[in-house]
This record gives sequence, structure tokens and C-alpha cells, in this order.
Amino acid sequence: MKSMIAIRLPAEIDDRLTALAKRTGRTKTYYAREAILRLMDDMEDTYIALERLKKPGKRLTMEEAEKQFGVES
Repeated sequence: MKSMIAIRLPAEIDDRLTALAKRTGRTKTYYAREAILRLMDDMEDTYIALERLKKPGKRLTMEEAEKQFGVES
């Protein structure tokens, strides 16, 4: 199921987005979606990292990890 959102953009950003869309033959929606997806990946990774810092699990040295997972070099 698709959903729709509305965002307000400053004129400068809208102008840049419009120019990019015209230059490339893509829609403004395409670029907005791409920007959101790329940012979401980074943000999700950041929040995962922050949570792991708050609740650190057991840490292994490289040697311990190799031995535990059977990938000794």
C-alpha cells in the first residue's frame, strides 16, 4: 500500500529540485523518494549504533571471534 505525504520546501530547494527533474527527465517525487531512502538508511544505522553503545554486548578480540566462528586464518 502506498501512502502520500506533503512537505513544505523553501523556494530555493524547490527550484533546485524542479531544475534537476527537468534536466534528467525524472519527477520531483522520484528524487524526494530517493533522498528519503538514502537518509533513512544512514539514520537507521546511526540509531542502531547508539543503542548498541547504550547496551553493549560481549566484545570479542579478532582472535576470539575467528576461533568462535571457525574462520581462523
